[in-house]
Amino acid sequence: MLTKTFVIQNPTGLHARPASLFVQKATSFNCEVSLVKGTKKVNGKSIMGVMTLGAAKGDEITLEVSGEQEQAAMEELGRILEMVHE
Repeated sequence: MLTKTFVIQNPTGLHARPASLFVQKATSFNCEVSLVKGTKKVNGKSIMGVMTLGAAKGDEITLEVSGEQEQAAMEELGRILEMVHE
């Protein structure tokens, strides 16, 4: 299992567009993907789960990946979390 914490930089948070991009990419990997904010942990392959986090700018989100493609998933999904979307 790999874990890494990211700070959301997007001025509007992890809203629908970046959440959708994240989930779409997450489902392409053969591994488990979770996002954690505070005490709430959600399935990173579920748009509803990601949206329920309510991640705003400045929030810390921990990405957890576990499985066959965990390294590639961490790199690609981490890039999405670090991007500043409009």
